[in-house]
Amino acid sequence: MEMKRQTEILLESGTNEFEIMEFTIAGQTFGINVAKVRKIEMICPVKAMQKAQKDIEGVFKTRDSVITVINLASYLNLAPSENPGRDIFIITTFNNTDFAFHVHTVEGIARVSWKQIKKPDKIIYGGKEGVATGIADFDGRLITILDFEKIVSEISPDLGIQYDDLKKLGARERNDRPILLAEDSMLLSKMIVESLKRSGYENLIITDNGQEAWDYLQEAKEQGDPISDHVCCVVTDIEMPQMDGHHLTKLIKNDAVLRQLPVILFSSLINEEMWRKGEQVGADAQLTKPQIADLVTLIDDLALEKGEVKKTDR
Repeated sequence: MEMKRQTEILLESGTNEFEIMEFTIAGQTFGINVAKVRKIEMICPVKAMQKAQKDIEGVFKTRDSVITVINLASYLNLAPSENPGRDIFIITTFNNTDFAFHVHTVEGIARVSWKQIKKPDKIIYGGKEGVATGIADFDGRLITILDFEKIVSEISPDLGIQYDDLKKLGARERNDRPILLAEDSMLLSKMIVESLKRSGYENLIITDNGQEAWDYLQEAKEQGDPISDHVCCVVTDIEMPQMDGHHLTKLIKNDAVLRQLPVILFSSLINEEMWRKGEQVGADAQLTKPQIADLVTLIDDLALEKGEVKKTDR
């Protein structure tokens, strides 16, 4: 079943709401942002790949591509399906690459606010740290929002952030101006921070979601001194608990003091529809993960001029 276009589902930008697709594995309920879903299909035969990781079932061919199938029950160390003939493939696109996630049932789609998404414990499901980005409390039931970007980057490391890409930037200088980062994935946050530090940006304020970033900005504004003394650039994911990146950007750009701050949307969700949404809320730049060297260049362009650059012996 082809999914509705995002412009039909999310009619207004910056509302801090999203569509969640509920699915089950071994009787447990999980969720995925509809913005990540291209379509759903009934399970079909797949071709096994030699020496593939245990969580990769194989590949199957559609009209225009070959898609890798990831078995989520295997990845999460949960029981296999009791009725495998009726299982479902959720086909997604991350960083311009399609993946099919093998699940047991799809329950439906619900519209929820990011305010309903709670931050999960750090270690769940067989000791995989950070496998969930949030827990949705919806209609009396709990829905685990999985960190699909982490799953994909673990299974296909070449699609994750590549530190070697930073080498093309050449010799770097140290910039002590503060960069505010809002990213809910622990793995990606760690990788982005490491990349920025390697690129000379050492004064980083790390937050787990848009709400924490907004709270920090409000506290900084209350100090009364120039906001650029506290933050000179904001880098934010889009999909985050409590407050998403679009809503955070909208709040910043509607604030008389904060609107001067450049905001970069850095997300695997960036496509034509999401690009338009980012423009509507006033984002200064938008970039698809994992283009980390391009992110550094954007920060250079938007933030470097705001602070004194100091030499480093690295």
